[in-house]
Amino acid sequence: MLVSVTGGTGFVGSHSVAALRHAGHRVRLLVRDESTVERALGPLGVVDVDLVVGDVLDRAAVERLVRGTDAVLHAASVYSFDSRSRAATRRTNVAGTTIVLDAARRAGVGPTVHVSTVGALFGAGSRVIDETSPVGRPREAYLASKASAEAVARGHQDDGAPVVISYPPALLGPHDPKLGDQATRLRNALRGLMPIWPTGGMPIGDVRDTAALHASLFDRPGANRHFGPGTYLTTRQYVRVLREVTGRALPTAYLPARAMLPLGLLTDLVQRVWPWHIPAEYGAVYTCACATRVADSAGTNGIAARPVARTFADTVRWLHRDGLLSARAAGAAVTELEPTQPI
Repeated sequence: MLVSVTGGTGFVGSHSVAALRHAGHRVRLLVRDESTVERALGPLGVVDVDLVVGDVLDRAAVERLVRGTDAVLHAASVYSFDSRSRAATRRTNVAGTTIVLDAARRAGVGPTVHVSTVGALFGAGSRVIDETSPVGRPREAYLASKASAEAVARGHQDDGAPVVISYPPALLGPHDPKLGDQATRLRNALRGLMPIWPTGGMPIGDVRDTAALHASLFDRPGANRHFGPGTYLTTRQYVRVLREVTGRALPTAYLPARAMLPLGLLTDLVQRVWPWHIPAEYGAVYTCACATRVADSAGTNGIAARPVARTFADTVRWLHRDGLLSARAAGAAVTELEPTQPI
C-alpha cells in the first residue's frame, strides 16, 4: 500500500513513517524542505521514501500528494504552547486539516488517518474520555485549534468518508527531530529549570507505541476512533519516574494548577516580546489542570503501552547521546541501568 504522509519529519510523523515502512508499506511525504528528511528519518533507518515538496496550506501540493495514493496519514501539526506561535498553530492545525481531508476525499483515497490528540476532548465536562466523547471546549490556543480540527475530521466521518481519528497522549521517546514540547519539558526538569510544578496530571505515552498504532490502522482499522497507548500520570508521579530513572533528587514544589493559571497568562504576555523561551507556559499549566483520564476500555487497536519508566529512560539516554543533556543531568539513566517497575 502507498501511504501519503503529512508531518513526516516531525516527532509523531517520523516514527509513524518508520512503522509504516517496517510494516511493508511504501511512503510518500509532503515536505517543505527536503534537507530535513535525512535528519528526521535517518536515525530511524528509513531511507527510501518518495517526496512531494510543499506545505499543507498549499492546495496544489496537497493534491499532488494524494494523487494515486492508497491511504493518507495526516500528522502535520504545530504543537506548541508558545504564545508567539498562535497564528501559525491555528493556520496549520485547522486550515491544513481542512485542505488535506478535503483533498483526500475528492481523490477517493481509502483510509485517511487524522492525528488528533487526547487534548481535543478536554473541557467537555467528562470525568473520563473514550471514543464516544464529544469534541472538547478547551480554553487554550493549541488545544482549541486541535478541537477545531477534530470537528473537521468528525464532519467527514458523519458524511461516511473513510476517516479514522487517532488520539495520542503527551508523547516521549527517543529521536525527536525538532525537540518538541514534551522532550523540552523533560529536559528542562533535569536541567533544574522547573523547580515548581502545577498539580494535576496528563496522559503520557511512548511515540513508538502511537506509531505502531498508526501503522496498524492501515491493515486493520476496525473502529474509526482510536487512542494512542498511554498511562495517566499526576505531575508528582511524573517527577517520581524521572527520579527513578536518573537517581537524582530533583527537589520540586507543587502548587495548585488553577492557582498558577494567572501566572501562565502573564508569562504568555511576556513571551510575546521576550526573545528566549520561558518554561512556565499557560498551555502547559492549563493542560495539567484540565487533563482527563482515558477510559480503560478505550480502544488502542490492540497496541499495548510499554512501561512509562522505560519510555522516560530511553528519552533521557537519547537526549544525552545527542548532546542535548549532560551526563550529570542524565544521572543513572546513562549507565544503562534497567528501570524498576512503573507506576
